[in-house]
Amino acid sequence: MFGLRRLSTIMRVTLHYRLDLLLDTDTLPLHIRLLILPARLFSAGNHSRGERIRLALEELGPIFIKFGQMLSTRPDLIPADVAEQLSELQDNVPPFDEALAATIIETALQQKISSVFKSFSATPMASASVAQVHAAVLHDGSEVVVKVLRPGIEKTIRQDIKLLFSLARLVQRYAPDGRRLRPVEVVDDYQHTILDELDLQREAANAAQLKRNFDGSEMLYVPAVYWDYTRINVFVMERIHGIAVTNIAALNAAKTNMQVLAERGVEIFFTQVLRDSFFHADMHPGNIFVDINDPEKPRYIAVDCAIIGSLSDHDQYYLARNLLAIFQRDYRLVAQLHIECGWVPETTRVSDFEAAIRTVCEPVFQKPI
Repeated sequence: MFGLRRLSTIMRVTLHYRLDLLLDTDTLPLHIRLLILPARLFSAGNHSRGERIRLALEELGPIFIKFGQMLSTRPDLIPADVAEQLSELQDNVPPFDEALAATIIETALQQKISSVFKSFSATPMASASVAQVHAAVLHDGSEVVVKVLRPGIEKTIRQDIKLLFSLARLVQRYAPDGRRLRPVEVVDDYQHTILDELDLQREAANAAQLKRNFDGSEMLYVPAVYWDYTRINVFVMERIHGIAVTNIAALNAAKTNMQVLAERGVEIFFTQVLRDSFFHADMHPGNIFVDINDPEKPRYIAVDCAIIGSLSDHDQYYLARNLLAIFQRDYRLVAQLHIECGWVPETTRVSDFEAAIRTVCEPVFQKPI
């Protein structure tokens, strides 16, 4: 019953925002064409296709919003105008009941809120698709944040994932660029990613490992984990104070050395990927802050380590060789390496691929770091 009700909601929103216009309707089976016929009652208005997709995902709720965020980081799969719109999606999801959050915490820790925390803010400081975060202070005076998993979120996620697979198969079969976009593969990746986020102890372990990897570093700081108060659905960590990496005005006002900040960003990336093969794989702007206690030596702060990536020795080797070839502007070697390591089909024409890579890379080399 829930599935049918949810499917009808998705269909209504899809038609309202005229997402049917993204499909080649002439090739659709008759029963599907009849199903989307009511869409003609709605006008696409002045909204672009990217805006319509974004608005539809926002209306469909947390899981679809997060899916849109993930898609926004894949300009290799979706058009630039759509990626730009999806990048505006925010996890400003309505919080769940404050009393319920307190009950979840007390049940998980088997202690009263007052026994664990000197003070606890019932009003969440942030509310996202999978969890919400509350500010608190431990009895020893340590400032912390308490991340609480949304109740019943796993059932909702699994139900929506099934529906996403159905929509993906429809897009793959009937959208003009369906096969190139590989929507079923994208949804499958998304499924593994978001299900991993449901275990806050895994996220805490990831954060602890990343913190250990950068112990004593002046480039990156990762908040400490309070293991005594961390469970599968509750995560207590050190509260950090910094400037959001996208708040350029605030960074400039603080006289932040932007050259050093940019250089350290690049070095952090290469260190995580090539030295440790353990990298923060969800570094969207909402998860990156800047400590400007010393504006000449700004330090990044990374939060939300739910999604972590690693590479095999094979991929590390080829990635390093590819990056070196790119920096040397040896685009033919880049093309050959992509084919050699299997990142693109072996039937790819080296000369054509070389030209495409050159077209993408040359404008970038004209920009400051």
